[in-house]
Amino acid sequence: MSKRVDGQAAYVLHLHPYSETSLVVDVFSRDHGRVPLLARGARRPRSAMRGMLMSFQPLELGWFGGGEVKTLAKVEWLGGMPLLGGRCLLLGYYLNELLLKMLPREDAHAALFDAYAAALQALAEGAADAPELRRFEKTLLRELGYGLTLDVDVETGRPVVPEGRYAFLIERGPVATRVGAGDTASGDDGPALSGKTLLDMAADDYSDPRTRLESRRLMRQLISHHLGGKSLQSRRVFIELQEL
Repeated sequence: MSKRVDGQAAYVLHLHPYSETSLVVDVFSRDHGRVPLLARGARRPRSAMRGMLMSFQPLELGWFGGGEVKTLAKVEWLGGMPLLGGRCLLLGYYLNELLLKMLPREDAHAALFDAYAAALQALAEGAADAPELRRFEKTLLRELGYGLTLDVDVETGRPVVPEGRYAFLIERGPVATRVGAGDTASGDDGPALSGKTLLDMAADDYSDPRTRLESRRLMRQLISHHLGGKSLQSRRVFIELQEL
């Protein structure tokens, strides 16, 4: 059954050619999640859609159709978002790649949409990237059913203490490490983290350089685990640019 959707807030995640004149547009919408749309004629030089299908810009879309790929009927650029550039542009592609590889199609997550929009706005305004990325990553995992326990030792049930050292067990949470265990643990244990880092993450406070470093290391491990072996092109490019 054909269904029409109008006035839907959305962002472009990815574009790829379809035939000589059209595009398939992967969008992230607030009420319908990730949806593939066929933009007929969008590759033609005079297409009204061509200049508006921009990544990282707020759009209002309309589409119709009952199949797996819907047909894009309307695009309106809402404006108000500065263009991303440099490092922030690459970080934006990282957010898009996470959504493309981890979010099922047509699975709506309004809280994740709002977190994505907030992260883009902050990056566009030149905010420090660590808080925005960590908040988005945490929201993504929570919305997919992988919410993080950060303030309780999952083996003893005791509150995490700032001066403690913890290993983070994937799918479970923090466990106090033995004195002298070092910065890594064996088996499925992750890198050792300070209790302060865990509590800072729970409070979304990334002002401490050590918290920024350890939280990035932890989230990289968790994201990689839940990607199930899929690699991130944006992360590889970022590492190569840092090496240069």
